[in-house]
Amino acid sequence: MKVFFNQLFDYNFYCNKKIIEASTALDVVPQNSIALFSDILNMHHIYNERIAKREPKYTFGQLHEVSTWGDIHYENQRNSFDITSESEDFEKRIDYEDSKGELLIHTMQDMLFHIINESTHYRALIDMDFKANGLEPLRTNYITYKH
Repeated sequence: MKVFFNQLFDYNFYCNKKIIEASTALDVVPQNSIALFSDILNMHHIYNERIAKREPKYTFGQLHEVSTWGDIHYENQRNSFDITSESEDFEKRIDYEDSKGELLIHTMQDMLFHIINESTHYRALIDMDFKANGLEPLRTNYITYKH
């Protein structure tokens, strides 16, 4: 399971880095793309912190300046690798409160996969936003990454 998640987080890191690089090179990043990528960063951070039983410093909906994306992304990645490297039980159940204060219980495996799956979904929305704004969409699907 460690190898599987490390491969998925490598993919996630690579694709997010492509968006960071493309956005940094733009004079103006579409506002919707800023919100979407901020959501990727926030969600990744929040789920890492939930797994680690720490209080998150970011919240859902919090916007980040494009210039900070790389540092936040790197920290998220490092924390996810720490989690996967140190875990012996990916079926471990983790209880946490969601953003509405509701108690939820999920396995670590489900929470880690949620980070990857939700990031993929938001990257697709960013691609659509880029295209709608006359920008070249980025190919960030898994099979393209594996080429």
